[in-house]
Formats: sequence, structure tokens, C-alpha cells
Amino acid sequence: MANSRSIPMVDLKAQYARIKPEVDAAMERVVSTTAFVRGADCELFEREFAEWCGARAAVGVANGTDALTLALRAYGIGPGDEVVTVANTFIATGEAILLNGATPVFVDVAADSFTLDPARLEAAITPRTRLVIPVHLYGHPCDMDAINEIACRHGLPVLEDAAQAHGAAIGNRRAGTLGHAACFSFYPGKNLGAYGDAGAVVSNDEAFVAKVRQVANHGGGADKYDNVVLGTNSRLDTLQAAILRVKLAQLELWNRERAERAAAYGAALDGIPGLTVPRVRPGTTSAWHLYTIRVADRDGLHRHLAERGIASAIHYPRPIHLQPAMGAARGSVGDLPVSEQLSHEVLSLPLYPELPMAELERICAEVRAYCAAGVRS
Repeated sequence: MANSRSIPMVDLKAQYARIKPEVDAAMERVVSTTAFVRGADCELFEREFAEWCGARAAVGVANGTDALTLALRAYGIGPGDEVVTVANTFIATGEAILLNGATPVFVDVAADSFTLDPARLEAAITPRTRLVIPVHLYGHPCDMDAINEIACRHGLPVLEDAAQAHGAAIGNRRAGTLGHAACFSFYPGKNLGAYGDAGAVVSNDEAFVAKVRQVANHGGGADKYDNVVLGTNSRLDTLQAAILRVKLAQLELWNRERAERAAAYGAALDGIPGLTVPRVRPGTTSAWHLYTIRVADRDGLHRHLAERGIASAIHYPRPIHLQPAMGAARGSVGDLPVSEQLSHEVLSLPLYPELPMAELERICAEVRAYCAAGVRS
């Protein structure tokens, strides 16, 4: 193995090599016009991404965390309000709630899907609940039909955290149209990634998207110096929009290539004692942002792969209800047993469209060898 190439989690250089002429031309176009903020590519990308999702409208913002934070602002979420979500997610989901002065109420996830368990949702709803945020983790769509049915009975909007779900779908409905609105991140390593930070809010509710746009652009009204509500500065840069437009044209292909590699992983790793491969619920399409297995000796396998030049990652080592940043909303060990167990067992293996199948086979061989040896940390 000493002579083998190191295998990264994501290879953005390989991706750039596939689209270099188009990306270079897009960047040159923006630089030549010097329309770096709110240039033509911003509006074009918003329109194209909304159409790609099957939604009526989208607004580009500075990053995925801002997308969540601004969407909550548009809902009027504030002090005294509760927002139901999961702890098996990146900290940004909880941050957005707290940054709006509201209280996150955490619901445990289903062990087979890693996502919000609808069976536990209703018990978390109180008279103070204003919103439900399910997270489409690793690219797998939540059980949105069940979640929407419960939320609708309680008169609650559902905001999708779709930061990892570009192209995830239930039937022929894509993320971005599965709730009232959805928040996307275009962090470089995402299925659709910028060359820096970027994000978007998508919805069929055009008035809601307009409200997010207003808050994201200094609360503007009729013109630049007509500031009608307290806003902030969270705009999508034109350079990022131009790059995202190039990549959006490739996203269908890239997602198919991810799915092919996920299928190859499943065929090679399914049935290994002590290891569970991810499943896709019937009737749904995963975006396969990550290929995340569960393994009893996760830390040992993580070290084993690293020693052989194979990257792997833990998404996530601590559920956010146990993070000090949650302040008064911080819970205790034992509150969410499934999320807490997953944090000790999940391991993400390299997955990206350009991953050579021979390297995927090498990864699988090392996983099988480690598990067969019965090594324990």
C-alpha cells in the first residue's frame, strides 16, 4: 500500500479538470464586467436552480447557515418560540434557531435513515412551537409525507434543511419542494459546490422568498437607500453564481455517478458482521452526498484507513444537543439515544463522482480486511 495514491474524501481538483474551460470562461466573464455583487449571473442562477428543484423561486445568500438564519427571520421566529429539529446534524441547524432568539427542541432520529423520526415528532410539539426543521442528512430525504401530515395538523410550516440534499427526491418531487421552503448550502464539497461559501433559500411561496431576499439585502425597499426592515448583508457573489451555473449543468450526471459508486460500496460491504451499510427508503432518491456506514469499532477502522492513506470522516462525533454552544438548550447524555449511538458508530467513506472504481475497490478491501481480522481499539 505504500506505493498507492492517497485517497481523499473529495477531489475538487479532479472535478475542476472536467469543467475547467467552462469555469474559467465564467470567471473571466464576471471579472471583465466587474459586476461582482448582484451581477446578471446571480438572478440567472436563482432562476435556474429554482427550476432545477421544481420550485417557483430561489434567493442566493452568502452561505448555508445564513440561509437557515434568514429563513427563520422571514417566518418571524424569535424569543419565546420553539423550533423542532434534530441533533444528528451539523451545528448550523441549531445555531440558526438560537441566533434568532428561539429555542431548539430536539427530536431523536430513526436508526435506519439517520433522519427525524416522525413517530417522535408529535410529542415534541407544544403551544410555543412555530416551525419544524427536518434535516435531509447525507443526501437521504426525510419521511416528509409523515412529517408534513403531523405539522399540518398543528398548523406549522416545515423548513427543509437541504444542505446535503441537492437532488434528493421523494417520487418525482425534489428537495426544495418537499416542505414550505428549503435551505441549501453550496460549500465547496457539496454535490453542488461553489469556490467559497454560498447558499440559497428555495420555495414555491414567492412572497416568502421575497421576504428572505429583503432581509438579506439590508432590508431594502424601493431602492438601495430605502430600508424598510432591519436586515443584514448576505448576498450571493456574482463569481460564485457564475461558477454554480456551470456546475448546475453537470449536477444530474454527477449525482448519477455518486449513485453508481454508492451502489458499488453497498454490493461490496453489505453483510459484513458488525457493519451496516446505508439504505434508501423505497420511493425515494438519495443525493448521496456522503456514503456513511455504521461500524461497531468505528474509531479503529478510522485509524486503519488513515494509516493506509485512505481518508474517512465522522459526521458527526457529537450530536448538537450535547454541544456547549447550545447553552440553555443543551441536553444530557441519554436524552436522544439513537443520535448518541450513531455518533459513536458512523463513518463516512470517500464518495465523489471522479472516485475511480479501482480506488473504491481498494477502500472496500481494506474495510473488509479490518473487519475480518476482528481488530478492536
